[in-house]
Amino acid sequence: MRIARALFVGTLLTAGGCGGDSATAPYGDPGGNTGGSGSGSGTTVKADPSFAQDIQAIFNRTGCTAAGCHGSSPQAGLDLRTGVSYGQLVNVPSTQTGILRVIPGNAQGSYLMMKLEGRATVGATMPLGGNPLGSTDLGNLRNWINQGAKNN
Repeated sequence: MRIARALFVGTLLTAGGCGGDSATAPYGDPGGNTGGSGSGSGTTVKADPSFAQDIQAIFNRTGCTAAGCHGSSPQAGLDLRTGVSYGQLVNVPSTQTGILRVIPGNAQGSYLMMKLEGRATVGATMPLGGNPLGSTDLGNLRNWINQGAKNN
């Protein structure tokens, strides 16, 4: 029975989706600890985050840009890799609902935040199969959008 249970759990973890694993893609916990190391580790909520330094770092660190997620062969037509992500997000309608993925100045109405916060009525909460983003990462995303979603 233990072997069968271990195999079942192992299969679930392997097929977990875009969440990655803690060795390569740390996630935040609901308390706000985001893990990670180096630049953009998600330790401070900034009033006016930089897209290149703060927001792209979140996508890269949390596994959003993994192959089969929003990297190569991007799901829902959304490529979040460095160099293309901004143009795929800001004022671009979601393929699931038509709601704009990022509405500059309106984090509450942006589909990206709906998906990350579990408020979307279509599809799964992101990151798929992974832990929710921590409050620091969510705060930086929210502030970036509310400050006009600048490409800086």
